[in-house]
Amino acid sequence: MASLDVSAPRYHGDQAVTPGMLDFAVNVRHRRPPAWLLDRLAGRLPDLARYPGAADRDAATAAVAARHGRDPDEVLLLAGAAEGFALLPQLEPNLAALLAPSFTEPQAVFDAAGVPYRHVVLAPPFTLAGAAVPEEADLVVVGNPTNPTAVSHPRDHVLALRRPGRIVVVDEAFADAVPGEPDSLAGVSLPDVVVLRSLTKTWGLAGLRVGYAVGPPDVLARLAARRPHWPLGTLQLAAVAACCAPRAVAEVAADAERLAGLRRQMVAGLHAAGCAVVAGQAPFVLFTVEDAARARGHLAARDIAVRRCDTFVGLDGHYLRAAVRPEWPALAAALTELPERRRIS
Repeated sequence: MASLDVSAPRYHGDQAVTPGMLDFAVNVRHRRPPAWLLDRLAGRLPDLARYPGAADRDAATAAVAARHGRDPDEVLLLAGAAEGFALLPQLEPNLAALLAPSFTEPQAVFDAAGVPYRHVVLAPPFTLAGAAVPEEADLVVVGNPTNPTAVSHPRDHVLALRRPGRIVVVDEAFADAVPGEPDSLAGVSLPDVVVLRSLTKTWGLAGLRVGYAVGPPDVLARLAARRPHWPLGTLQLAAVAACCAPRAVAEVAADAERLAGLRRQMVAGLHAAGCAVVAGQAPFVLFTVEDAARARGHLAARDIAVRRCDTFVGLDGHYLRAAVRPEWPALAAALTELPERRRIS
């Protein structure tokens, strides 16, 4: 496996995209927020001269709590789910275990904070079966579904990671894209499980950054202990409240069904193009090609951006990730033009 460069944990898919490209590299689902959400946010613009108030914070917290059947004190509002990872060093773990391949932000955060950690690398097909998590790990971070593999772990397999004295952090940034969210733990109150959720990618809010954590109040209090005043702005609080309202939740559920159907079509198209696809459920697809670096260059020359995957621990130079988009036939067609195409299993 090729060694990672030191900048790898901070690499993001938007670095592969230039104006005018067909973007499969970034997992934000929509090109812009829906009109009703834009109207809601625009209505709050006159309030920006005032500091965010308790009423806005409480309304957003209550909306998240109702969304997941939680008590308000089990909710921590975040400036994007990635902020949840940035707060993890506040838990002061003796050893963190990072299930890999997975989102690289925890590694970058722990490197910066000097937190000891160990990668637990899952072999293809990247399931939790046989995951060799060190017994001494008192913090475990796992994605579900996992970025970039798209593998959705059964909730029982995630719960099997629990141990006395250990906190399990589940990154559910993409869970709302799975119809019915059968493996989500966001609605389950447990004393040692924290779930991070994102609204950024679901609602096209990458320029605003909104998310939240749900979990035991004492753990959330430790996470938030050193945050500054007003960690979320007025528009962020308004967005959380709006996106967790029943109407929005129903809209997301319908969109998850649409995405699942579109994903099946895209997977079939990639198979037909000679690519092996990792089985999963997410608004993105992990697939293999003979030479990923050359394939990325070939696609870029045709103004198509995909996510490189050699920046993820546990993946080598055969893997690429692509967001599920209606324009997938253009990606599949470009991949069929690759010379010496060979399926990598």
